[in-house]
Amino acid sequence: MAIRLSEYLKKEYGEKVYRLSLSSGCTCPNRDGSVRFPDGTPITGGCTFCSEGGSGEFAADIAPIDVQIEDAKRRIQGKTDAKRFIAYFQSYTNTYGDIDRLKKLYLEAIKRDDIAILSLGTRPDCLSDEAVEMIKELRAIKPVWIELGLQTIHEKTALNFHRGYALDVFEEAYSKLKAIGVDVIVHVIFGLPHESREDMLRTIDYLSKLEPPLDGIKLQNLQILRGTKMYEEYERNKFHILSLEEYSDLLVESLRILPESIVVHRLTGDGPRKLLVEPLWSLNKKNVLNTINRKTEGYFV
Repeated sequence: MAIRLSEYLKKEYGEKVYRLSLSSGCTCPNRDGSVRFPDGTPITGGCTFCSEGGSGEFAADIAPIDVQIEDAKRRIQGKTDAKRFIAYFQSYTNTYGDIDRLKKLYLEAIKRDDIAILSLGTRPDCLSDEAVEMIKELRAIKPVWIELGLQTIHEKTALNFHRGYALDVFEEAYSKLKAIGVDVIVHVIFGLPHESREDMLRTIDYLSKLEPPLDGIKLQNLQILRGTKMYEEYERNKFHILSLEEYSDLLVESLRILPESIVVHRLTGDGPRKLLVEPLWSLNKKNVLNTINRKTEGYFV
């Protein structure tokens, strides 16, 4: 049993709070060769499932932060009466770069009256003492969420998709973040090449037992995107792609494992239609959401 993000935000803030996808101008260390394989070879090109957009295809273009926020708000307010927002820096690694520049950027965002929460997507191996101190200072102003792209606890899988860090690096980063009082949200991908159902659920079981307890989780199915290294791998040797039924059943099992304290931020993901190769069932968003909602009914508090 767990709680949906929408319900959590309504409870905490008394109203709906909407996410604004923004860009910090950061890149990623396993794109520029700063991270290495165990044999010392530099990793370039990022994680093999990651597109050139760095998992941020729907984020704002690089522009002054106030411009990005106002542009993103206009897109949302055309459909809702939203008043409060999450400043979400999703693409690439948002603690990787000049900390003074990033601190200035994030302060501009978090000090706005319409921003309720600052959310930063990053890597566990990009949380230097300087970066953690910056996050601590931001946390003193408003809530800060740090999103870590773990994806799996299995080292062989992580090596195959070029994650570029071991599980103990995640554990160290997690401890540092929890020590300064920020909410930590972990990303998990189901359907990574050659992982069994049991492998995937072991990742969920591991996360459910973290101490201090994990704050939030994002779950999604693997998406094969044209132009990625994983697409090339899939073309050479087509591995199993989860069906919608398999994926939704995994979600149900995950919700049975996760404690009630964990907020579920995502149950599925949207891939850019022009790049998506598999699974094609994810293009029918209405059917995906209806199936997931039907399967998971009764598993949220």
